[in-house]
Amino acid sequence: MAILLIFYLLCAIALPAYGDAFIGVNIGTDITNMPSPTETVALLKAQGIQHVRLYDADRAMLRALANTGIRVMISVPNDQILGIGQSNATAANWVARNVIAHVPATNITAIAVGSEILTSLPNAAPILVSALNFIQAALVAANLDQQVKVSTPHSSSIILDSFPPSQAFFNKTWDPVMVPLLKFLQSTGSYLMLNVYPYYDYMLNDDSIPLDYALFRPLPPNKEAIDSNTLLHYTNVFDAVVDAAYFAMSYLNFTNIPIVVTESGWPSKGDSSEPDATIDNANTYNSNLIKHVLNNSGTPKQPRIGISTYIYELYNEDMRPGPVSETNWGLFYANGAPVYTLHLTNSGTIFANDTTNQTFCVAKSNADTKMLQAALDWACGPGKVNCSPLLQGQPCYEPNSVVAHATYAINAYYQQMDKAAGTCDFKGVASVTTTNPSHGSCIFPGSGGKNVTSTNGTALAPSTNSTNSGCLSQYYNGGSLRSFVILTLVLSVVVLQN
Repeated sequence: MAILLIFYLLCAIALPAYGDAFIGVNIGTDITNMPSPTETVALLKAQGIQHVRLYDADRAMLRALANTGIRVMISVPNDQILGIGQSNATAANWVARNVIAHVPATNITAIAVGSEILTSLPNAAPILVSALNFIQAALVAANLDQQVKVSTPHSSSIILDSFPPSQAFFNKTWDPVMVPLLKFLQSTGSYLMLNVYPYYDYMLNDDSIPLDYALFRPLPPNKEAIDSNTLLHYTNVFDAVVDAAYFAMSYLNFTNIPIVVTESGWPSKGDSSEPDATIDNANTYNSNLIKHVLNNSGTPKQPRIGISTYIYELYNEDMRPGPVSETNWGLFYANGAPVYTLHLTNSGTIFANDTTNQTFCVAKSNADTKMLQAALDWACGPGKVNCSPLLQGQPCYEPNSVVAHATYAINAYYQQMDKAAGTCDFKGVASVTTTNPSHGSCIFPGSGGKNVTSTNGTALAPSTNSTNSGCLSQYYNGGSLRSFVILTLVLSVVVLQN
């Protein structure tokens, strides 16, 4: 299957209760070779992603997001909740360091205070609302409270008796927290943050929840779930869970607080006990979720209120503990290659960045120069790349630097190998991008959707574990390439399409 991506995202204003819904993405960092903030932002921009959620307030990432217009939700990590919830001064310092220091250049629009505190860190629950109030007070003092909304993400498991949705209520154990929390959200014009995972609902109830119902696949009318109290029809788990939250708030007499889904997704790979964690199901769920959110249809209970949603997640996080599925929720691999092609045709008037056949291999911004020199030498030698455009007087000679020449050579190799897995690594100095690196009259292979011819050689690019480094001096000397011509033979390579 060709691992390509078409990613559609809609630019939208910060959520008023009845504004257009948007799609955002979560950015986790439990990754062995985490892309640099600059590389991550380049990927976000190339994909048209306009809303992101960070699980912290990383300074380098916030600086990289500056002047991009991307709307950023930052987070107070769980291990900082106790300190902030017990000290107004600590909260004020946190806001000064992580918000005031970065706006307006970085468009911070929300703060998630903790993550699933009630279910993952219940000892901090008694001071959760205090933490929100202290953060809010610091924003008011800085005159940022209208721009930056404060809330806290909840697991949907705090909702009991969730079907039919009209019977749903929050676990009464948490009423002493939920009531003042909802009052806070109402008084500040904020929203309830909810993590919605139909994958887990299906895994726990596969005898009663059809897979099609979890994946937003069309259902015949006689298969739709009907709330016997309201006669509302539910065609997917996502809407049912969100409406259960609306009804649970109504049970506590709160009826005008919108919901933002801070996490939702589907894993693309699982172990033997997770047979439905597949690329096809992940593709189906996320594609349908994006279309569902962006059509602004809301839910059966609240059809006029769109449900803005952050997909979990941007990258596969290979360092996360647990079952195989825990490391396979991402839309992209850490090197920037898409995991699968989202099916989003005919999804309305939305921003579409079609990256089909438009990925390139480039040198990483922080790559070691000697490693890049070795990559250049290998690509133009054993890799059998035609590097003649890099000769003095040729279109790609300028800029005359190792980085520029290596980028051309490793991309040419990546393209001639039909972008096969493992052909854009070069001992970790290269990564995949959707940004075309062509400049001036230097047109990189792969531009315009055209593939270069493939060689009949079987050489593979040096990987992170490879010991073959090549010899730079053959091809690069003081910034100029010596004359050489490498003949290429044509080999048709069949790319299996998704």
